[in-house]
Amino acid sequence: MTNDNSSRIVDGLRTWVAAAAPGAQLPSTRALVAQYQASPVTVQKALRALATQGLVETRPGAGTFVRAVRTTRPADYGWQTAALRAPHAPARSVATALRSTPNDVIAFHSGYPDRELLPERLVRAALVRAARSEAALSRPPVAGVPELQSWFAHELRATTPAGVSPPTPGDVIVLPGTQSGLSSVFRALAGPGQPVLMESPTYWGAILAASQAGVHVVPVPAGAHGPDPAELTRAFEETGARLLYAQPNYANPTGAQWSAERGQQVLDVVRAHGAFLVEDDWAHDFGITTTPVPLAAGEDSGHVVYLRSLTKSVSPAVRVGAVIARGPARDRILADRAAESVYVSGLLQTAALDVVTHPGWQTHLRGLRQQLRARRDLLLTGMAEHAPRAHIENVPTGGLNLWARLPDGTDLYQLTRDCEDAGVIIAAGTEWFPAEPTGSYIRLNFAGPNPAAFPDGARIIGEVLQHHHG
Repeated sequence: MTNDNSSRIVDGLRTWVAAAAPGAQLPSTRALVAQYQASPVTVQKALRALATQGLVETRPGAGTFVRAVRTTRPADYGWQTAALRAPHAPARSVATALRSTPNDVIAFHSGYPDRELLPERLVRAALVRAARSEAALSRPPVAGVPELQSWFAHELRATTPAGVSPPTPGDVIVLPGTQSGLSSVFRALAGPGQPVLMESPTYWGAILAASQAGVHVVPVPAGAHGPDPAELTRAFEETGARLLYAQPNYANPTGAQWSAERGQQVLDVVRAHGAFLVEDDWAHDFGITTTPVPLAAGEDSGHVVYLRSLTKSVSPAVRVGAVIARGPARDRILADRAAESVYVSGLLQTAALDVVTHPGWQTHLRGLRQQLRARRDLLLTGMAEHAPRAHIENVPTGGLNLWARLPDGTDLYQLTRDCEDAGVIIAAGTEWFPAEPTGSYIRLNFAGPNPAAFPDGARIIGEVLQHHHG
């Protein structure tokens, strides 16, 4: 028994199995050792190979048998079509900003900052400390950990002018990310079938949240300085809407920042119509050449519902945000949140609070401002040099994105496909319009990975545009 080549045994047994009936028992190991003049170890190795191929199965104490071929009946889910009826909102594919991509591409599509721009050491240390604290085993209050509520209230209070009543910790509801907060606001303050005004273009997630909440989105055109107060007034009067969603600071996708005068004009329109302004301050920590002052800081009569996120600036893994609202509006939003998620993980709340109250947080934000400016300017220079057909009207004073207008008639679908084939991922601007796009746009995230590749990415975009338009 010197031949230990198990492949000879596998070939022989495969022929035997092919001629045998399902469930037939193979000869015993002792019989196979004698038949093939091989060692027991070699025979067992051959049997394991056949089992891996799905040809045989071993039953402990009984032996090895030819595996029966089981035909799987295709699942029939047709009954669900009748049970579910037509969806109340059209199904949407995963947003381009959430796509995962290989490391060997130049990625301009993401909605999140690169890992290099996060306070990684602060986050890791905070998670370790939180895991060792009572937060790892206890249930937090529904509205949030009191210390974190106080921090959010203090952040807004720091910019509250004299004569205006600042928010209190009790006005704060901690959220598992502001995306879920948007859904609650639309459900609690508007409701299915009711009109909600939105800047156009605007954050794709707000459009999605409104769609899922069943509200009727009414676009209001917005340029580099925000919505036109006259257009906003007309929209309120024509629709009877009581809710406006907007991003006064570093709007996604345009990067627009309202002036203090425009903010006051918008607030006057909102108050005159007895309405709410939902102020999404998603990029509060991403100022570059300006420091954002929320409209909510100067408004104490309950017309502004303020959303503040820490997800992008602390870590995507620490999904924590807050909504600050006053009066019955706050109560309705809290009731919706309690029904939706009961409470936010106390572990994540504790970790987030640890990060933003650490002395290193402010140091990190100062360095982040410089890094964002360098990345923004690098991409702006690259686009101006290599892709002059992509017109960037507004140089953002904060945020993460550039918003570029392409020549009329650009086939955005084919453009994004051709760029991807060349190793550059971009986001077509169509996802940021609540209704029909007003032109051909792309959004470019200058906070993405590998800024050294930005000039090459801009060159590829320019070459593809040149090919499309000659």
